[in-house]
Amino acid sequence: MDADEVLTTTRAVRKRIDLDRAVPLTLIADCIEIALQAPSGGNRQGWHFVVVTDADKRRRIAELYRQAWAQYLATQRWEYDAHDPRQKRIGAVISSAQYLADHLHEVPVHVIPCIEGRLENLPFAAVAARLGSIFPAAWSFMLAARARGLGSSFTTLHLQYEREAAEVLGIPAGVSQCALLPVGYLVGDTLRPAQRLPVEQVAYLDNWGNPLSVKKPQPD
Repeated sequence: MDADEVLTTTRAVRKRIDLDRAVPLTLIADCIEIALQAPSGGNRQGWHFVVVTDADKRRRIAELYRQAWAQYLATQRWEYDAHDPRQKRIGAVISSAQYLADHLHEVPVHVIPCIEGRLENLPFAAVAARLGSIFPAAWSFMLAARARGLGSSFTTLHLQYEREAAEVLGIPAGVSQCALLPVGYLVGDTLRPAQRLPVEQVAYLDNWGNPLSVKKPQPD
């Protein structure tokens, strides 16, 4: 796959993770090695990745995740304009997320990206800087996983019980968990670009609300 294909077909994979096929740790290590090439604020590289394969620890993390998912599902409302393509996908998104919550303990590998330091009580700019130093690495990990036939998704629900998860995994008090990436082999080998809003509806030129509308040259 070329770069554009990897970037446009790295989807949030939930129902299509192979729950029965073990993932070699060499592949996970390769993906982390690539992730470590991501930029970080001040080149501090304060990142860490907790790779969870132990069945009991995955079960305990999944229990925390399910608790958070149940609370989220009870309060969240998905509402878009009737003509918005996202409206048609709400049912599928909920079904996919529910499947992950039900089966997270079966996903072969959980990868938890962490950053040194705590985020509580920091000003917004400092929080953005800290997360901006780990999220690119997490995304690079997902891209590398996609290129190797693995599926993953970027989740954050378990962070509602971050301290409990830290106790399960022995994560020090001065380290912040930032996400949970369930990883397994992809069932099937075809993923397609998703339907998204057009660029001019989400990108603005020089002023909010002024659409970035660019005419692409027509092929000869």
